[in-house]
Amino acid sequence: MGRRSGGRRPTLDAVARRAGVSRSAVSRVVNGEPGVRAAVAERIRVAVAELGYVPNQAARSLVTRRNNVVAVVVTEPQNRLFVDPFFAEHLRGIREELAVRKAQPVLVFIESPDDYARVGHFLGGGHVDGALLFSLRADDPLPAMTEQLGIPVVLGGRPVVGGGERARTHLYVDADNRGGAREAVRHLVSLGRKRVSTVTGPLDQAASVDRLDGYRDVLLDGAPELVVEGDFTRRGGAEAMAALLERCPDLDGVFVASDLMAAGALDLLRERGVRVPEDVAVVGFDDLPSLAGTMDPPLTTVHQDIVGMGRTMARLLFREASGVAGGSHPLSSVITPTRLVVRESA
Repeated sequence: MGRRSGGRRPTLDAVARRAGVSRSAVSRVVNGEPGVRAAVAERIRVAVAELGYVPNQAARSLVTRRNNVVAVVVTEPQNRLFVDPFFAEHLRGIREELAVRKAQPVLVFIESPDDYARVGHFLGGGHVDGALLFSLRADDPLPAMTEQLGIPVVLGGRPVVGGGERARTHLYVDADNRGGAREAVRHLVSLGRKRVSTVTGPLDQAASVDRLDGYRDVLLDGAPELVVEGDFTRRGGAEAMAALLERCPDLDGVFVASDLMAAGALDLLRERGVRVPEDVAVVGFDDLPSLAGTMDPPLTTVHQDIVGMGRTMARLLFREASGVAGGSHPLSSVITPTRLVVRESA
């Protein structure tokens, strides 16, 4: 009997390949559903026996709604979730989609390395039907951990390249971070700004790297001192803006990699008596409804459909678990478009 090697659980895809059928056909037979011809069903059962396939209880629960619970795992401090409107918008989309499916999200936080064992025990205990993972850093063990547990997973954001092969094979939903950043910087250049700087997010996260790459796509010869790393917080944006002014007092434009950091940058510029946009034009990224339009001045920023991305993550998780897109139509990750929204700050 062809048992799994290396301790890895045989998958529906492996059974489908062995039987020469689609993944959805295997899912129907494993879950006792009709619609598969007797001869094909027998081939699938033989492949199951040969591989030693054991149905993924978490995936079956998601299809049959036995738990109706999805874990939303955030590798950020809990207080960050309640002060950053980005997370509120993302969770809104997730809640809306899960409500349609009569399912409930449960928030799980990872704030220190000691939390991984606790979270792994919870995820593997049959309490949830799948997981949505947010704010992954390079070499984060969560993707590999969930793969070993055999639960359906969708990532919020493209995995960091350094996160390993397993992380890169997971489905994810992200925005066109690089393209949006390019559009933001091109706008600043079109306004005649000559010394355009940027405040990045944490550079161990893929979104931050992509937005920095978009900035560099436009300003190929940009000076290193025009780039300062932030932390996606309002205070971090103010501190990064102060560092930029100290390095480059003649800067006249800044692309800030999140609206919350842009709010901090505007706070600092106002405190220093720097006029926006007359002296320094500012562009953000997110277009958060509760923030961008209420700033002084209202923020020019890159719009991403944060609520829609949350809905897509939840929808993709259910499709991944149910195996509805097998064979010649496999599921794929989703990159959503962005667009520049011009207001008074630039």
